[in-house]
Amino acid sequence: MLFSVISFALIFLDHRFDFMDPVRFTLSVVTAPVQYVANIPAQVASWSHSSVRSRSELEEENARLQSEVLVLKRRVQKLASTVAENTRLKELMNASDLVDDEVLIGEIIGVDPDPYRHEAIVNKGAGDAVFVGQAVLDAEGLMGQVIEVGPFSSRVLLISDISHGIPVHVNRNGVRAIAVGSGKLDQLKLIHVPDTADIVRGDLLVSSGLGGRFPKGYPVGVVTMVEHDPGQPFALVDAKPMANLDRSRHVLLVFSEESRKLIPLLSGVEAAQQDPAQSAPADPDAAETEGSDETPAANQEAADGE
Repeated sequence: MLFSVISFALIFLDHRFDFMDPVRFTLSVVTAPVQYVANIPAQVASWSHSSVRSRSELEEENARLQSEVLVLKRRVQKLASTVAENTRLKELMNASDLVDDEVLIGEIIGVDPDPYRHEAIVNKGAGDAVFVGQAVLDAEGLMGQVIEVGPFSSRVLLISDISHGIPVHVNRNGVRAIAVGSGKLDQLKLIHVPDTADIVRGDLLVSSGLGGRFPKGYPVGVVTMVEHDPGQPFALVDAKPMANLDRSRHVLLVFSEESRKLIPLLSGVEAAQQDPAQSAPADPDAAETEGSDETPAANQEAADGE
């Protein structure tokens, strides 16, 4: 009871007169080390917990950042491919602006694995009005022609195939020639070129339009070699295709009025040449005449034998 009265008295006096401030200051100085020592275990526990937590968070963050880096690298690679494809498409669209005829943009979806056959497959077919014999270009020049049309895709024979030939002329002076494939994607050969023909290295070869298979005026190749042999009637001429036969992915299919008119006629002539028996008109009178011509001859031979 006495201590309680003393405590209340000291509290009242300290509140009214502040004479206990020096005592409170002295006690705080004395007890400060004890407080610091008593707080050391809590600080050690907190530091240990934060250190362990920071390490695990750093490992998790490192793994997350590595995953993000891989994703971003993939996106960068895809972006580079997209940028290159957009560049090729812009070049193709610029080329289509220069083409006077109606064109259809297609994409190469396959190539022939046979190294001796230079053929490609495009994703346009009969549903897109593609027809056999249609010229195919890329952003640089002629690539080939359609040789087979399916419902949703078509097969294209490249100009570098050994079975392909295209009439061309020298853009500089109009000298005509036939450019045939050599079996190499980067080489064409000009056949039956007179030794005196005015063709030099660097001449641009363009389609002449003769035969109606290809529209005229499209770049085909550039002359890379001309050899003259005094003992031979024809010169040896090589050319490099203007089209990127081994790299182009997007192509132009040309709808020219000349090709649309002449291709059916050419197809009919080729069919008649392949099957002359069906193309020959039936004439019973002629057959009877032939039979009557043979009968007297046979009778005469029989009479001579008697």
